[in-house]
Amino acid sequence: MSALNLFLNDEEATLSFGRELALGLTTNNETSKKSFELSKTQDVEILGAVVYLAGDLGAGKTTLTRGIMRGFGYKGAVKSPTYTIIEPYEFVKSHIYHFDLYRLAHAEEVEFLGADEYFSSKNLCLIEWPERGQGFIPSADLVIELAQKGNGRSVSCMSHTEKGLKIVKRLTERGRNL
Repeated sequence: MSALNLFLNDEEATLSFGRELALGLTTNNETSKKSFELSKTQDVEILGAVVYLAGDLGAGKTTLTRGIMRGFGYKGAVKSPTYTIIEPYEFVKSHIYHFDLYRLAHAEEVEFLGADEYFSSKNLCLIEWPERGQGFIPSADLVIELAQKGNGRSVSCMSHTEKGLKIVKRLTERGRNL
């Protein structure tokens, strides 16, 4: 297991970290920021992974997701799936699914969502409140814990698989210029 710990000063820093994280979530390690600002209709090759987003209400989980989506070139609204539970974002070769399991009363409710379909090796699944689906969702490749610290956020990224290790390594190699 590998970890990366950061402090993000404000909402813009959280969005910026999300955009940078998107670079680590591609299948091409050589992708540059400039060439990576792609539109939703282009062939973005997303590294299929399961990422848990942990933190209290208001910790910045959806803001981080918004940054990730912007990093992939998505221009539309990125909202919390608190009521829809799953928000899909479709790309040519892969999809991103943003889950918010906060409203689940029982973990087994995940089965009724048809969530199995979403956990393909080509898809990126960002899961808020993963503990509410424990036993019914895949294990995480990467766990990102966010906590409010004044106006900023502390962030801890912990790998749990080889994929997660690759993502943390890419972030570390990029120098984390936030």
